[in-house]
Amino acid sequence: MSAYTSAVRHGGAWLPAIGLAALGSTAVTLAVPDVLGSAVDAAAAGHGVGRQLLLAGALMTFGVLCDMTNGYASAACVAGTTAWLRLRMTRRVLDAGPANTGGFTAGDLLGRVCGNAADAGRAGPGAVSAVTGIAPPVGSLVLLAVIDPWLAVAFLAGTVGVILVLRSFTRGTTRALRTYLEIQGRIVGRLVESLGGIRTIAAAGTAAAERDRILAELPELHAAGRATWRFLARSTFQGSVLGPATLAAVLAVGGLELAKGRITPGELFAASRYASIGTGLGGLTAVFAAVARSRTGASRAAELLELTEVEYGDRAVPEGTGELTFLGVSCGMLRDVDLTVPGGAAVAVVGPSGSGKSVLATLAARLRDPDEGEVLLDGVRLPEIAHDGLRAAVGCAFERPTLVGTTVADAIGPHLSRSRVEDSAKAARADAFVRLLPEGYDTPLADAPMSGGEAQRIGLARAWPAHRLLVLDDATSSLDTATEALISEALLGGARGRTRLIVTHRAATAARADLVVWLDEGRVRRVGGHDWLWQDAAYREVFAA
Repeated sequence: MSAYTSAVRHGGAWLPAIGLAALGSTAVTLAVPDVLGSAVDAAAAGHGVGRQLLLAGALMTFGVLCDMTNGYASAACVAGTTAWLRLRMTRRVLDAGPANTGGFTAGDLLGRVCGNAADAGRAGPGAVSAVTGIAPPVGSLVLLAVIDPWLAVAFLAGTVGVILVLRSFTRGTTRALRTYLEIQGRIVGRLVESLGGIRTIAAAGTAAAERDRILAELPELHAAGRATWRFLARSTFQGSVLGPATLAAVLAVGGLELAKGRITPGELFAASRYASIGTGLGGLTAVFAAVARSRTGASRAAELLELTEVEYGDRAVPEGTGELTFLGVSCGMLRDVDLTVPGGAAVAVVGPSGSGKSVLATLAARLRDPDEGEVLLDGVRLPEIAHDGLRAAVGCAFERPTLVGTTVADAIGPHLSRSRVEDSAKAARADAFVRLLPEGYDTPLADAPMSGGEAQRIGLARAWPAHRLLVLDDATSSLDTATEALISEALLGGARGRTRLIVTHRAATAARADLVVWLDEGRVRRVGGHDWLWQDAAYREVFAA
């Protein structure tokens, strides 16, 4: 089932309400000309018109109520469907993980979840409006046939042209809108990237160049936007020709029929109104434009909903010391890696840039799966372990941690007791500076500006509670030497009993480790103690780079 169809179906009980209200409003629109036509005939015959005018007033009041019901039901349906889509899209992005969402920039994801979901959320009311939009021309055709068959023939000739105009408009608008939204997503993506590095841009004096980079596709966006307006303008022009032409044809035929005494003046008045109602392109183009935008938004939302989720097994974390095994692993820069990380050991991973260190860490934490081969924790494949158990057993800290949550305590452990949060912060040497914040651990993150080193220590504290494996991807690079030494001491002493995989560029950190894994060009070049490896000049060059 397509995302568009799913969005339509999610409207549920609101859709019949919208449809009935729309049909009620259409019925009023079609009934009023007949009533007023009867009033014209009554006035021409010298009879009273009070009854007809009262009926027309009652019908109009009912029509207003139908429009109000339609408006409320449509708004409620759109809001509910949009919220449902955003929740599904957000969950799918988070469940897909960084490996499967790597093809989307942050800005593009934001644009799809916020903007495109809202477009797709209008699918239900839009589809109902498109269906009920057929009622006015069909009803007009039937009522014209009732008045006089020749009026229906004259009307039908113009209606065929209206259908062709709407078909062309819908196809062209859909193509142009998709191009527009795709380009818009890329521009927003580049803007979000730039905002993340705005201090660097300002310091480098490259704001003008960055502006040009962000807006490089603005001419294409402009062209796509103009294309949508061209389609609208063309259909409006065609409608401005078809509508009056059809009305003129109906009036001409009606005039002849009136002269022959086959219809009354009131019926001619009603026929003119039905011709105008049936060929009115203004409302129909708006409806079909909305449908085109909904379909485009749904197709972009579908690309997120179709992301592959990371699947987890149902096995508990096995008993063991935290032994980590890579069997024939290839992924990214890594090629055919066979490696065993001893349980409970502190293992440094070193190598030049591009050697695959971060990929190895990512695989160890199961932030992505290898293209080939397997990664095992204490003899069990990582995909077989249940999500909650694996995430409790494996902790990760990164070079540039993103701190999430409401307060500093939340950033360390939203589900941990305060005592465990503080213990983790002390182990990561973060407790001292956190207590200097205005509200300590309860300080809102927005009110707790941190240096790169302080943010890294919070990231380390967040990873610290993991009970089996700690994966640190250059997570102490922004720390001063003294603090890094204290944290290394904590990792080597306080974290005993857990395996520690530490990606580092510092010789001092490698020297403190129990074992060093030396990666080069995606392969394990050597494994051994730092002092032994230091005898190799190529190994020493890794730290000199």
